[in-house]
Amino acid sequence: MEDSSIIEELVSEVKSYLHITWQDTNTDNNLKGFISRGMARLQDIAGVPLDFIAEDLPKFLLLDYCRYANVQALEMFEKNFSSELLSLHFKYQVEAIESEKANEN
Repeated sequence: MEDSSIIEELVSEVKSYLHITWQDTNTDNNLKGFISRGMARLQDIAGVPLDFIAEDLPKFLLLDYCRYANVQALEMFEKNFSSELLSLHFKYQVEAIESEKANEN
């Protein structure tokens, strides 16, 4: 699935998570920016492409990234979620190494 379609799909979930019930183009555009930047940052931390649609750690972290971005507290996100971000990194790096080893055999 292309990033733009993933972002469109996630906007309504992020709005629900943030308790945003009103319809506003500026709000939606801000949320799309938060989602896009959050996806990029989390994939950078993981070191691999992530699935943000599945109900798993990448999606949970993305929702909280958007929550922090929405209240202009993004500088606290990585500090407050450091253990989860470390888990994300280790999990996907181990999977990548195991996949590489399996492909070598």
